[in-house]
Amino acid sequence: MSRLELISHGLCPYVQRAAIALAEKNVPFTRIDIDLANKPAWFKVISPLGKVPLLKVDDRVLFESAVICDYLDETTAPRLHPSDPFERARHRGWIEFGSAVLNDIWRLYSAPDEASFIAASIGLKARLRQLEATLDRGPYFSGSDFSLVDAAFAPVFRYFDVFDTFVDLEIVKDLPKVQDWRRALSERPSVQVAACNTYPEKLRVFLAGQNSYMSTLLGQQEKIG
Repeated sequence: MSRLELISHGLCPYVQRAAIALAEKNVPFTRIDIDLANKPAWFKVISPLGKVPLLKVDDRVLFESAVICDYLDETTAPRLHPSDPFERARHRGWIEFGSAVLNDIWRLYSAPDEASFIAASIGLKARLRQLEATLDRGPYFSGSDFSLVDAAFAPVFRYFDVFDTFVDLEIVKDLPKVQDWRRALSERPSVQVAACNTYPEKLRVFLAGQNSYMSTLLGQQEKIG
């Protein structure tokens, strides 16, 4: 079996996608966290885009979470993509949609003022309404089978778990299918181990340093608390 190393950062949602896939497949691997604000020289050499995750397969390197997850799915069981080519392609499309949702989350927590924060929140809710219209019987994206789409969205909902502690976004209000999906993902062991136990505290520290409207809300909540 190849030796696998996941080059990681503790807050990166794309790393979590790969970590979830590895856990679902029960594949042994080593996880190495780096400081993206002070990237090691060796990392700069092997990361063409200067981003995480990277997956080292013995002495070879893969980059980009979608590529890493597809490689893992093609080389190790159980398969997390549908066997039908059309459904597999459709799932890949929704994984890209998940990346768009993560971009919306970035706009939300980096919004400099209330107006842009509200606009970002409205845009994010619109994305989730699209998901609500797509989800069917649950508990996962494609029913009873956990897939790479689920791995892509679990980090999205992990953000909400922290946001909910200091701001009432009502982000999944009136979206019962999304609420049920969020709950099912939070209970999945692979999702639970994809981030460290101190993730909520680390994210709050990160958000506090953003000099954004959300960091102001966080500061107000901490003063009250």
